[in-house]
Amino acid sequence: MSTFQPLPETAGPPVCPRHPDRISYVRCQRCGRPVCPECQRQAPVGVQCVDCVAAAARTVRPTRTAFGGRVREGRPVVTLTIIALCVASYLLQMAVPGWTNRWAFAPAAGEVQPYRFFTTAFLHASIFHILFNMYALWIVGPFLENALGRARYIALYLISAVAGSVGVLLFASPVTDAWVIYAVGASGAVFGLFGAVLVVLRRLGRNARSFLAIIALNLVIGFVVPGIAWQAHVGGLVVGASLGAVYAYAPPARRREVSIVASVLGAVLVVGLALLKYASV
Repeated sequence: MSTFQPLPETAGPPVCPRHPDRISYVRCQRCGRPVCPECQRQAPVGVQCVDCVAAAARTVRPTRTAFGGRVREGRPVVTLTIIALCVASYLLQMAVPGWTNRWAFAPAAGEVQPYRFFTTAFLHASIFHILFNMYALWIVGPFLENALGRARYIALYLISAVAGSVGVLLFASPVTDAWVIYAVGASGAVFGLFGAVLVVLRRLGRNARSFLAIIALNLVIGFVVPGIAWQAHVGGLVVGASLGAVYAYAPPARRREVSIVASVLGAVLVVGLALLKYASV
């Protein structure tokens, strides 16, 4: 009968399992293996190895906000990415002839090139236009990105952006110049965030008067000052507030499912309104 006998431990100083060429007399407080300085992670008592720290992190449930968003440390990645895309697109508008005409939205162009409903949100008419929109985005974006989580924040922004273009379409007539005039800017998406932040702040029991004043002022400016697509503001605001209400008041036990359904229905609604408008002209 054959049996297996354990091999005797080899003599010699202990070495780090990840770096066998490094001698270490310091051991991990969890697994007891030698750990070199590069693999050491400070613990409440002693040090732990990177493998044990990673294993422990996988078992810890992520911290959530009141609306189920995952609390993340660091910069608002999504908001910064949107700002970077808008800035890059504006620079291309300045450097590449025809860039604006290629991606901007007008009701006549959107009928044959539907992608313009979305791409126009990354174009701007002037330096003041982009500065204002990016500043407004920076005011509300990081808060909503953290409160709602990245997935719902992205859905909110993109659907509101398209809703802004749909707002322009719904108020335009094919027998007027509005049918062929381009409307550019992230205003529809930004107003969608404004609408959502009002609902979110109310759900938290916080004062939203400052945002109400900002929205009212910008709506008035849109109606009074020529050349501003107030229709995009209204479209984004209505859809953003509606989605924000669903995200904020969804039952915690069904928050994920309700948010997915609301986002899909919101996208279907704005697309359906556009199709109905085109079918009626």
